Amino acid sequence: MVIRPKHITIILILLLVASCRSQNEPKTKAKNPTDQIVGGPCEGCEAVHEYGGLPLKNSDTLPSFFTEDPKIKLTGTVYSSKNGAPADNVIIYAYHTDRNGIYPTKGDEKGWAKRHGYLRGWVRTDADGHYSFYTVRPASYPNRSQPEHIHLIVKEPGFNEYYIDDILFEDDPLLTQSVKTSRPNRGGSGIVRLERKEVLLVAKRDIFLGKNIPGY
Repeated sequence: MVIRPKHITIILILLLVASCRSQNEPKTKAKNPTDQIVGGPCEGCEAVHEYGGLPLKNSDTLPSFFTEDPKIKLTGTVYSSKNGAPADNVIIYAYHTDRNGIYPTKGDEKGWAKRHGYLRGWVRTDADGHYSFYTVRPASYPNRSQPEHIHLIVKEPGFNEYYIDDILFEDDPLLTQSVKTSRPNRGGSGIVRLERKEVLLVAKRDIFLGKNIPGY
């Protein structure tokens, strides 16, 4: 078989396209090389490590909590996949839009804060697996039909970081039945009911490590 010049050109173009696709595809890498890789591609999941190495508590207060309404407390318990017991030492990263439906920035952000904005926080579960975030209720994206949501990413010992189902609010008119049934329930259901407790709206979101997580 004789390879003509035009065939070589076509082959080179195909190789170049394949290379570009490979470079642009989000990849899942473990920060610790001994961690088990699970969850599939997750763009931005590495933001779970951007807390600066400071000691993490089992609760965090996001910016705007003291200045805006409605204020919410997102809380719950994280459970182990091994025996169903409460899981400690699990890092949870949360971020969401502001009351205008955008991810607000101040202009000096670094890393994933350029995309996620400054309404974000980190917690580490305590011995009872408990965690809490104090923040404000996000708004839906402007001119979009996607429900209000809070993104959650977890990092448990022995596994790479992975995302779980977003927090969605049961009373959101954009949360249709079709949206509910389309949820993969990664880490369990993320649909929560807000309950009024004094000045706070409290949402409980328990997390089941590894549940419906590919490769787990």
